[in-house]
Amino acid sequence: MYKKVSTDLNFVDREKETEKFWAENHIFEKSMSDREGRDMYTFYDGPPTANGKPHIGHVLTRVIKDMIPRYRTMKGYEVPRKAGWDTHGLPVELEVEKALGLDGKDQIEEYGLEPFIDKCKESVWKYKGMWEDFSATVGFWADMENPYVTYHNDFIESEWWALKKIWDRGLLYKGFKIVPYCPRCGTPLSAQEVAQGYKDVKERSAIVRFKAKGEDAYILAWTTTPWTLPSNLGLCVNANETYAKVKCIDGYTYYMAEALLDTVLGPLAEKSEEEDKKAYEVLETFKGRELEFKEYEPLYECAAEGIKNQNKKAFYVTCDDYVTLTDGTGVVHIAPAFGEDDAKVCRKYDMPFVQLVDEKGNMAESTPFAGLFVKKADPEVLKDLEKRQLLFSAPNFEHSYPHCWRCDTPLIYYARESWFIKMTEVKKDLIANNNTINWIPVSIGKGRFGDW
Repeated sequence: MYKKVSTDLNFVDREKETEKFWAENHIFEKSMSDREGRDMYTFYDGPPTANGKPHIGHVLTRVIKDMIPRYRTMKGYEVPRKAGWDTHGLPVELEVEKALGLDGKDQIEEYGLEPFIDKCKESVWKYKGMWEDFSATVGFWADMENPYVTYHNDFIESEWWALKKIWDRGLLYKGFKIVPYCPRCGTPLSAQEVAQGYKDVKERSAIVRFKAKGEDAYILAWTTTPWTLPSNLGLCVNANETYAKVKCIDGYTYYMAEALLDTVLGPLAEKSEEEDKKAYEVLETFKGRELEFKEYEPLYECAAEGIKNQNKKAFYVTCDDYVTLTDGTGVVHIAPAFGEDDAKVCRKYDMPFVQLVDEKGNMAESTPFAGLFVKKADPEVLKDLEKRQLLFSAPNFEHSYPHCWRCDTPLIYYARESWFIKMTEVKKDLIANNNTINWIPVSIGKGRFGDW
């Protein structure tokens, strides 16, 4: 039979009374001591960052994390629950940089690493009390008196232990890889982190005239990142698509994809004073593979200088299936330091390598745009190419571009030497272990987590 609840009942006060009763009578501690010696069910809290405030989203995760250990306790298990604090990482450092008025690694080093680390250790506990009150209010039971803390040496030692085990299994290696990179934070980002920071931006692309070697003709290539052009080492076409050599109304002879002739060259006829004047005349057509190894003159001398001692050939046309005819000219410019597809093609053709951007995202001293941040170099590159009559056009386009989720700096795809773990070697083990877990709902284990 249902009992009517009084409208005068104060649920908040009742919560506080329950909370007080639990604390005064050590109910959480007794839930473990009464079951000492029984089968163990261990829970370690996925640690929150103590220098960030708890929010409504944390209520759900706290409740879920509390529900399973309570269920196991009622099933008779001994369930110690270890609270934890995440006290590492760039979010902490960025918070302290703002508080101290610093900007970047150079200024941190000038301030002093040790005092900066001390400030980080202070900062990380800013909202500790708020987290503890919040956790108690939602009924989250965990050992807050003896938490694990990620900046404590015993925790750091466990990380080194894990890395040593990975090394012993031959899974840790040093590699040179194109990674999404934040030049402000000086760190690569994972695919999951990149996905957090996309913004719609309007920029100018570049359709560039690359002078074919030994003939009065140009290969038209398109790029959405003009700042990578000083690092150009090759061009790429699709071997199976049809390309054309055309005499254009602007007086130039061009090589480009036949399917895109009207899109790229067609607008030139509209500007002509002569009626019914055609934008271009097709001289010949051929498959992209017939352009393979066709040479052209370097766009920038700095790239030619950068490969002098590598004994490898550059500045010719390559072929790869990743080139599509959905936009551009059907010819893609290749700069192996700034794109995974570019790097893959260059490895396939054993081409040389140049890195003409430093780790702060600034153009190298050997370029005509020395010291400029890459995104600020874009308009300067376009001006330079236009002055040299090598810029066919610079159409505006809108696209989603990744920015750092921590500091809002535009990311660059950047070749750098890093340490990697060969996850592909243990893929079968990961899938097998995942299949032993009782996922609720099943779609998470088979879908989101399984796919990842």
